[in-house]
Parts: sequence; structure tokens; C-alpha cells
Amino acid sequence: MVFATNNEGKLRELKEIFGDKNIISLKEIGVNIDVVEDQNSFYGNARKKAIEVFNLVKIPVIADDSGLCINALNDFPGVMTHRFLGTNKTYKEINDTLIKACSNLKDRSAKVVCCLVYYDGVNEVVETGEINGNITLEARGINGFGFDPIFELDDGRTLAELDSDTKNICSARYLAAKKLKKSLNKLDKNLKKKL
Repeated sequence: MVFATNNEGKLRELKEIFGDKNIISLKEIGVNIDVVEDQNSFYGNARKKAIEVFNLVKIPVIADDSGLCINALNDFPGVMTHRFLGTNKTYKEINDTLIKACSNLKDRSAKVVCCLVYYDGVNEVVETGEINGNITLEARGINGFGFDPIFELDDGRTLAELDSDTKNICSARYLAAKKLKKSLNKLDKNLKKKL
């Protein structure tokens, strides 16, 4: 299966979850595509990416969209997490802006949502994962990517303070991928029965 992403961090996470042999990257098959994420939901963006990449490569695709939803800000930035400041901003600039937006909030609770869509030209399988936490008042940790340094879990650690093995068993992407892997195994068994 191809994972429709150019994000090395996301690719590494999914390969660790699914197993290196089962997931290949766009780069590994020589495809350079950046699907425009213009839908109003995580599912819409993930589905659009899955279909566009499948139409290009003609092999099963997994695509994702994920983001940070801050409860007191009506789930902002949500599907715009990686581009609400524009497309050329660094993770640090995005995170600094979010910390500032939350600095005077009494409720800094937030959630990370990940939607994974599998598409093979016939079958579509959708799974989501969600974790809850809070926005920190300062970035902490050196691991991970994106908003990991500002998303604090209930145990007080940010996602960027976790090693990859620990993050992979508690991240929203892990939760979605675990469900997707189970659903795909079930789909595979059903397809084999029909043959």
C-alpha cells in the first residue's frame, strides 16, 4: 500500500505501526504530488488525497488528515492546523501562534484528531483516532513533529517528550491505524472468501 504523504514524520509513524514491508511512500515509487487540502473535514481531505493518489498510481492507498482542535476556540485550527498561517510557515511559528492564542484561556483543553482513509478503486475504509490533552504555555520536547511540542497529555508530558515507541501506542494516528489495520484484515478475509 502507498501512504499518500510527503511528511516523513507521518510516514515513519505509519511504517512502525503497519510494519515496514506493508507501507511504501510516494517517494519510493517516484511520485511527487501534493494534493490540495481544501475540504472542510479531516475525512474530506483524507478521502480526496486517497482517491487522487490512487487514480495516479493504481495501487491501494492510505491517506490521512489530522489536526489539533482547541475546545475553547471552537475546535480551531482543526483542518487548517498546518496552514492557518499560510503554507510557508515553520512548525515553530505555528506552535508559537497557538500558544499565544491560548495563553489567556482558562480552558486550554484540546484534542488531536486523525482520519485515515484506505482506497483501492473499489473499497473505501475509514477509521479515526482521537486523543485528549491540553495546550502548553511553552514548547517542550525534541521528538516528534508538528504540534507535538505543545500538546500535553494527561500525564504531563508533551507528545514531543515521548520516544517514538511510546508515542506510537498513544497517538491519534496510532489509534486510527490500529483500527484500520483490523478493518483491512477483515476486508482481506472477506475478499478471499469471494474468490
